[in-house]
Amino acid sequence: MMKALHAERGLTLVELVITLIILSVLCLLILPSAQLTSRRAKELELRRQLRVMRTAIDEYKRAYDKAVEDKKIISAMNKSGYPESLQELVDGTDFGGAISVKRKFLRKIPVDPFNPKMKDKVPEWGLRSYADRADSTIWGGEDVYDVYSLSEETAIDGTKYKDW
Repeated sequence: MMKALHAERGLTLVELVITLIILSVLCLLILPSAQLTSRRAKELELRRQLRVMRTAIDEYKRAYDKAVEDKKIISAMNKSGYPESLQELVDGTDFGGAISVKRKFLRKIPVDPFNPKMKDKVPEWGLRSYADRADSTIWGGEDVYDVYSLSEETAIDGTKYKDW
């Protein structure tokens, strides 16, 4: 007579331990990659926000220069033609009645992904006026010629976010 062979069910302790070790190694390899991907996405967002604001500032300056060129407004001696604040880009301007409607250059002030705004506060950016040096960290207050991140962190490429 033949004895029936018993088929074993379930996993042994050794198989479970080996499976856990393999999963742990995979997690250790994936986690840094996921963190790097997240940081890279925030960097791309920062570059995009800076480009959007700088383009809006340049468009404001072009509109001001066109209004002066068309003799709709008179260029003031101490006026650079740049907006006095980022909020002016959102609120819009008609250049003192020179154009029929207020022209808006931004829908809202973007948020710096490395310096997120607090609840119910305006996003904070570093500002430079036309009279300031290119590497100045103190805003002259006359106008807004350039914006930069206030973050002291270092980017993936080794540069500081505030230098972008």
